[in-house]
Amino acid sequence: MKLQQLRYIWEVTRHNLNVSATAQSLYTSQPGISKQIRLLEDELGVEIFARSGKHLTRVTPAGEAIIELAGQVLRTAENIKQVAQEHSDERRGSLSIATTHTQARYALPPVIHDFTQKYPDVALHMQQGTPKQIAQMVSEGHADFAICTEALELFNDLVLLPCYRWNRCVLVPKGHPLASVKTLTLEALAEYPLVTYVFGFTGRSQLDDAFKARGLTPNVVLTAADADVIKTYVRLKMGVGIVAHMAVDPEADSDLVALDASHLFASSTTKIAIRRGTFMRGYMYDFVQGFAAHLDRDIVDAALAAGPRHEQDLFENIELPTR
Repeated sequence: MKLQQLRYIWEVTRHNLNVSATAQSLYTSQPGISKQIRLLEDELGVEIFARSGKHLTRVTPAGEAIIELAGQVLRTAENIKQVAQEHSDERRGSLSIATTHTQARYALPPVIHDFTQKYPDVALHMQQGTPKQIAQMVSEGHADFAICTEALELFNDLVLLPCYRWNRCVLVPKGHPLASVKTLTLEALAEYPLVTYVFGFTGRSQLDDAFKARGLTPNVVLTAADADVIKTYVRLKMGVGIVAHMAVDPEADSDLVALDASHLFASSTTKIAIRRGTFMRGYMYDFVQGFAAHLDRDIVDAALAAGPRHEQDLFENIELPTR
């Protein structure tokens, strides 16, 4: 059994059993991958993949268990490399962050600026996607950290570190009737077309829950994953915008009126997700604490060592900052 063979079966599964696409991604030949998979199956005495002619059609029950263990072996091998690199040069390496537009645009810039100043030889990669997509990137080892609010709980192999709480504001053009309302209510919002986040993005579920609890149906006329897109359509007077409070820039958005809505919606919590078993290099701890000061090395290690979902017990008595 070779590490290369385990990588082939793992990557073939990630590419929906498409051996040709796998070969392209690994810069090798399709026949070479097929041959190595057959050799592995012969050695183990079981079929990992069912076939129709030359095509792989599905993963067998035995194959599912083998591929899961192969993923663990590959992650362990990567951790061994990281340990060696940590001891050879602790200030050189790479860090991949998967996150949403709101975090990338409004929360992360000062953190990344400080980090790159301190670690100029660490290559920093940022990937954007939906919360579910970025959580999956970390779960499958394609990114080191996921930073977002929604969907992280769907993946049991991720350790969740709460960073800060935030809430929403309502954006309207100057002169809009809501701009002169003394106390904003859900009933008042329900009377206007709304422009807000796509479901599954940036605390959208709390927004929907708040209207539902009052027996109201919001008239959402346009949704987007990008707060700047939402603001664009508010400026076009397509509707009233509801965005994360952090996404409002007093200078760039001076043509809009921002109304506090924290009394209308439950607060949301942004978290950093790390795959359980990840080898944490020194600069990775620094990045986490740079983003959330209360997440020092000791508490991150304790969370990584805790059982699935029990890491949340560590944060019961910690008062999270609000942004």
